[in-house]
Amino acid sequence: MAVLRRPLRVLVSFAGVAIVTFAGYRIVPVNATAMGFAYLLLVLVIASTWGFVEAGLASVLATLAFNFYFLPPIGTFTIADPQNWVALFAFLATSLITSRLSAKAKRRALEAIARGQDLERLYAFSRAILLLDCNDLFPNRLLGKLTETFALGAAALYDHRNGSFYREGSSNLEALDESLRDAALRGMSFSDPQKNCIIVAVRLGSEPIASLGLRGSAMPESVLQGIANLVAIGLERARAQDLAREVEAARQSEQLRTTLIDAMAHEFKTPLTLIKATTTALLASPEEPAESRREQLTIADEEAERLRALIDDAVEMARLDTARIEVHLEPGNAREIVREVVAAMQSELDGRPLQVLCDEPLPVFALDKRLIKLAIKQLVDNALKYSPPGRPVIIRVKGEDRLTIEITDHGGGIPPQEQMRIFERFYRSPAIKSQIPGSGLGLSIANRIVQAHNGTLSVISHPGETTFRIAFPEDTTGDKN
Repeated sequence: MAVLRRPLRVLVSFAGVAIVTFAGYRIVPVNATAMGFAYLLLVLVIASTWGFVEAGLASVLATLAFNFYFLPPIGTFTIADPQNWVALFAFLATSLITSRLSAKAKRRALEAIARGQDLERLYAFSRAILLLDCNDLFPNRLLGKLTETFALGAAALYDHRNGSFYREGSSNLEALDESLRDAALRGMSFSDPQKNCIIVAVRLGSEPIASLGLRGSAMPESVLQGIANLVAIGLERARAQDLAREVEAARQSEQLRTTLIDAMAHEFKTPLTLIKATTTALLASPEEPAESRREQLTIADEEAERLRALIDDAVEMARLDTARIEVHLEPGNAREIVREVVAAMQSELDGRPLQVLCDEPLPVFALDKRLIKLAIKQLVDNALKYSPPGRPVIIRVKGEDRLTIEITDHGGGIPPQEQMRIFERFYRSPAIKSQIPGSGLGLSIANRIVQAHNGTLSVISHPGETTFRIAFPEDTTGDKN
């Protein structure tokens, strides 16, 4: 009934006075004292339900009815006994005062409920800010949570630091761009009743960093300032995380550059040494027989080719770690690819046992041979690092349902808690970080190459055996080799 319009509420109040009067005068006749309390109770109910205006009018009507029906002479508005005048005015004053107090108490109770709801909304908004991802969409998601939490028609944000506008909601707030810009520049807040919107400056300390435009139900100034402070905290948190990501990217870029230089220096040393030794020997013995010179030139040519392949791999590793991988698919023979990788790694093997087991026949799969060779090389190199010198590294190529390549070593194994992290860039186990050299890039690059082929790279490990498994999707070219 509290939602009725005021004229209807007044009529209902008058009807209540009439019903109480009829009941006390006709149905259950009572004396003036009891009737006065009945009227007073009715006024209190009306005041607590609707407010002072309805209760005040009901008090006046109840006073007239009390005089007419219950104070002698009955049936007239004349009062014979002066004491009844005192009683009548006391009743009227009591009714008005109690209705006023009741309406005031009701208003304070409603204000307390509203403040509680505002605090709950501010708390919910603050939690939402902490849970939002701080990416490029953060300002829009921030406004989305704001409009959802406070049931706003629309919200707009102007970020003074980058000059960008962000909007959320069904209403169009583009007409407020100049006002938002002025509010951010001057640090002022104002309302526009004609457009039913409020613009509040967003400050970080004493410095205005943005402005916020809200369209919807009116909110107290304290709530608006609370929203502005939370928005400032959210924007600063997003900015801090952006800076942290930039710092981390710069750090990893520097680490990548250092790692690649170290790896190139180590890998290039062997072929360069052999090439230098060959050319020095040829220059020192110009009269050496042609057959011997041909053998030495062949060695130099092979090492130069190996050096070229190492440079290509190093450049490819740098590119794969920083850019989107582009694959150039062509039908590939997995057996031949594995054998070419093993042949190219003879110097790394240094006589260590390595077994290659292949199913017959194998499916012909469309792949990028150069990238797959690089991925297999990274996995074999990883297996050689972490397995004992006398134990073999096993490469299995299977082709039952789909093409899979497994590289197994017999090292100490990978702890379960680290198996989910080994494919992260630069991650290395703390247990072996200072014992075995490495960059933490190899498994990450192999994983990215396999993913670029829509395949999966997984690991199964326990003490004494670790297997990395490359599984390609089922769609092959349909041929067998």
